[in-house]
Amino acid sequence: MKNLAIIPARSGSKGLKNKNIKLLNGKPLLTYTIKAAEESGLFDEIMVSTDSDEYAKIAKQWGANVPFLRSEELSNDTASSWDVVKVVIERYKDSGIEFDTVALLQPTSPLRTSNDIIEGYKALKEKTANLVVGVCEMDHSPLWANTLPENHSMENFIKPEVVLMPRQSIPTYYRINGALYIVRIEYLMNSSNIYADKSFATVMSKENSVDIDDQMDFVFAETLLQYRNSLEW
Repeated sequence: MKNLAIIPARSGSKGLKNKNIKLLNGKPLLTYTIKAAEESGLFDEIMVSTDSDEYAKIAKQWGANVPFLRSEELSNDTASSWDVVKVVIERYKDSGIEFDTVALLQPTSPLRTSNDIIEGYKALKEKTANLVVGVCEMDHSPLWANTLPENHSMENFIKPEVVLMPRQSIPTYYRINGALYIVRIEYLMNSSNIYADKSFATVMSKENSVDIDDQMDFVFAETLLQYRNSLEW
């Protein structure tokens, strides 16, 4: 198979300015994803999709390709990552380059490792899947969560059967972590719902699933990276 990795890194982050190139332990955030993709040894092309010349320059310095910049239309808050992926695939196809699979690797997941990517592709092959998605165990069960009325009453907040349920009996819930999506391109381009047919999860650790959205996430990721690096000495 010919595999394409797309790292979406637009410059218009509002929650944390210039988040995708903000220095994390001395390196621009997006470079951690470039490195993980390279170390997996799985990709024929690792490209960064960005609307910024500055971001493109950094991506190229760290080994990724940026054959074209993202359009203004695909750089706003309403454009989905899959819209971006499909346009990238079409642009490559117009240049005579086609791939069998594409991995969407968000740069906001800097603790995702090359092994996480390898395990994802292993699942794609072993299950003959159309789509593999990274998930991780939730910190807290949604069975213990609910909305609150205006008066903040806790009446019926938790279902009675859950209150009586031994903690060890509460089922494990997982969430999509945003760190890894692998999809067969033919399926992607011809499906209105990519989760509909032969989609499977690849379970990642909670540590590797850290997703940076704000400054607190950034500090947490930096602390985990420093701890991980200390164990390698």
